[in-house]
Amino acid sequence: MHIEIRHLRTIKAIHEAGGLARAADQLNITQSALSHQVKHLEEQTGVELFVRRSKPLKLSAAGMRLLRAAERILPEMAALEEQFHGLVSGKTGRLHIAIECHACFEWLFPVLEQFRKAWPDVDVDIRPGLAFDALPALMKEEVDLVVSSDPEELPGVEFVPLFDYSPVFVASSQHPLAQKEYIEAEDFRGETLITYPVDRARLDVFSQLLTPAKVEPGAVRQVELTAVILLLVASNRGVAVLPDWVVREVKYSSDYVTRPITQQGLTRRLYAAVRADDVTRPYFANFIRLARTEPVKLQRG
Repeated sequence: MHIEIRHLRTIKAIHEAGGLARAADQLNITQSALSHQVKHLEEQTGVELFVRRSKPLKLSAAGMRLLRAAERILPEMAALEEQFHGLVSGKTGRLHIAIECHACFEWLFPVLEQFRKAWPDVDVDIRPGLAFDALPALMKEEVDLVVSSDPEELPGVEFVPLFDYSPVFVASSQHPLAQKEYIEAEDFRGETLITYPVDRARLDVFSQLLTPAKVEPGAVRQVELTAVILLLVASNRGVAVLPDWVVREVKYSSDYVTRPITQQGLTRRLYAAVRADDVTRPYFANFIRLARTEPVKLQRG
């Protein structure tokens, strides 16, 4: 048995029209062609689908079963066609994001709020990339975009630059190091360093400063929220290193100061890692454009 979508449309049209002539007009085909289609359909199913010599033309019990299938399947096919049309036109799709930058949650939500308004039919989700290997997940199409500050050479993946930032030292205004013009690796010896709950290799203060200098802080205290880190620092419970834009925008107290890391300062760059085939998709391109906006401007806007 070989039943096609056009057969389902035929059975539904005849039932609604109550006769072949009006159903043929509805389907925009000749009555002869419709009669031939009905005959072919009954040959395919092996049963009579209509009660003959009834006016209006009525479906048999078997015909009613086929009608119920048509009423269920045709709307699903219409919805599927609409989804495919949206994919082709770039209006719908999926944007599942993994973040390897813990502080970036502060920046990402304003970006997503603007993106959501422009692309309401795109399925957006966020997965903390610190809990799994985000870049291999990107290559396996488990996620669609990874926010990272550590670009790699990966086949089929492009690292699109977003913006530069400077990791800065943060300490209580009463802390002795607050008197220095800039902070060096040796200054962290004996200090309690307050960080996000992230592997050391993914923290700028370790990867860019302490590990190369072979310096170990006195203690490391891990804290989930930026606001809590700043409150602890303001209370002189430890020191921290945070992106400059986070400290400028997330002001919870006036009792802490910031200082450059090293005399020259540190500069890091944030990237969006995307599969090469997705870079030119309209909604991907729009997300990247929004993500390139300076974080402070996004939060003020």
